[in-house]
Amino acid sequence: MDKQTSEPGYLTGQLIIAMPSMSDPRFSKAVIYLCAHNSEGAMGLVINKQIDELTFPDLLEQLEIKPTSSKSPLTVLFGGPVEQARGFVLHSAEYLQDATLRVTESFGLTATIDILRDIAEGNGPKDKILALGYAGWGPGQLDAEIRENGWLHVEADDTLVFGDELANKWEMAIKKIGIDPRMLSDEAGHA
Repeated sequence: MDKQTSEPGYLTGQLIIAMPSMSDPRFSKAVIYLCAHNSEGAMGLVINKQIDELTFPDLLEQLEIKPTSSKSPLTVLFGGPVEQARGFVLHSAEYLQDATLRVTESFGLTATIDILRDIAEGNGPKDKILALGYAGWGPGQLDAEIRENGWLHVEADDTLVFGDELANKWEMAIKKIGIDPRMLSDEAGHA
């Protein structure tokens, strides 16, 4: 399916950045790529939090996939608290399967075992991140959190999304907006 999910007035294909006042520890200093955001809710992947307990080779072994490529393995990311046993690959748009959701002209999302096989064989997308789980919001929930200064948003780019400097992504995303992260308050309602 080669459908795109963007609707005017929504943030599909953009990054949201947790404000320092974020009280949920799962989203502290999180950078989330929004795969879908519309009147029915939102779905995104945290792109800057690694799962230390699981490696890509471990995951391939669990799925009984034998890697044939010697390319460096992917880092497994915490995509969010929903459906943490489910894997999602956010990738460059040149890779396309029937099951790929084309998020924007530059980004696609595929959640099949076939993409993991392709990656293991060296035939996957040029740029990619692998996340277990996702972040989800009901109708109007993310919009309300943004209005309450829980999140900032910025255009997504390949460097921020696919870069492997996980520890610096939050600061890089804040700086892309033009804000010095040191100037942000840890308390809601204060500058």
